[in-house]
Amino acid sequence: MYLTKLLSTKVAVHSFVENLFRSIWGLPNSRAPLAIKYFFHFLDAQAERKKISDPDVLHIWKTNSLPLRFWVNILKNPDFVFSDLEKTPHLDGCLSVIAQAFMDSFSLVEQHLDKHSPTNKLLYGKDIPQYKQEVKSYYKLVKDQPSISSQELKIFLQGESKKHQNEFNESAALRELCKFMLRYFSEVSQKLEQTDAPDKLKEDMQNVKELFENMKRSGWS
Repeated sequence: MYLTKLLSTKVAVHSFVENLFRSIWGLPNSRAPLAIKYFFHFLDAQAERKKISDPDVLHIWKTNSLPLRFWVNILKNPDFVFSDLEKTPHLDGCLSVIAQAFMDSFSLVEQHLDKHSPTNKLLYGKDIPQYKQEVKSYYKLVKDQPSISSQELKIFLQGESKKHQNEFNESAALRELCKFMLRYFSEVSQKLEQTDAPDKLKEDMQNVKELFENMKRSGWS
C-alpha cells in the first residue's frame, strides 16, 4: 500500500520532474551556455593533455563538477534560490528522492533492482535508463560544439556583469572583506612569511589593512 501511494504521487509530479531534468541537461537553441561549454572544453583539453582516453573518466569529471556539485545542491535545497520557501522535513524527504533519481541519471553504474531495493530507487527504476541516454547525448552534443576562446568568455562575463551591475552592493561586500581581513590578518601574514611570498604582496596586504582601518575610524561600518 505504501509503495502504491508513492507511485501515485510520483505520477502526479512526474511531468514536472522530467521538465526540470531536461531543462538542466537540455540545450536551448541546440547550444550549451557559454560557461558550460568553456568549462567542459577545458576538461576535454586536460584529458587530452594527460593522455586520458577513457570516456568514462571525462564523464565522471564533468558529472562531479556540474550536476553533482551544483545542481544537486539546488534540487535538495531550493530555499537557497527561493528565500520564501520553507523546507519542512517532509518536503526534504521528497526532494531527496528526486535528487537521487537525478544523480542516478548521471551514474555509470548499472542498477540491478529487485523487491529488496530501496523504495526511492524503485520509484524511478524504469526511467533511469532513458535519462542516462539523454545525459550521454547531452555531453556529446556539448563536446561537438565549436570551442569558445577565453576572449569570448571574457566578453560574455562582462556583458552579464553589466546586466546586474545595479544589483551588487559594493559597500556590503567591502564590509565583509574588511571583517575577514582584520580577523585573519595575523594568520595570513604568517602564512605569507612561511611561503616566501613576494614582498610586494605583503606590502599590498598591509596597505589594504590600513585603508580598511582608516575607513572604520572615519565612521564607515
